Amino acid sequence: MKDYGKVRSAERPEEKVIDEFSVWIASDIKTFSEPGIDDQEVREGFEYNLVQYDKDEYIKIMDDKNADLEQQITDAQLALCDVYEMLL
Repeated sequence: MKDYGKVRSAERPEEKVIDEFSVWIASDIKTFSEPGIDDQEVREGFEYNLVQYDKDEYIKIMDDKNADLEQQITDAQLALCDVYEMLL
């Protein structure tokens, strides 16, 4: 993982870009506007956090998140079963 920190761009970035080797994640995308220097036009664009992951690293992160979500779903289903049994 490479964290590039705050990045600025004139064009709105896509939140997720996948290329041949990496997955690029842009988060906290905000517009900015700052005055120009010496009668230049106002500069506008986008500021965001940019992180680059290797594909294998990103797959591992997504696999871990999916496992956590599966456990949460199982816990919720068991809790609903308990509530259903109390109602009977």
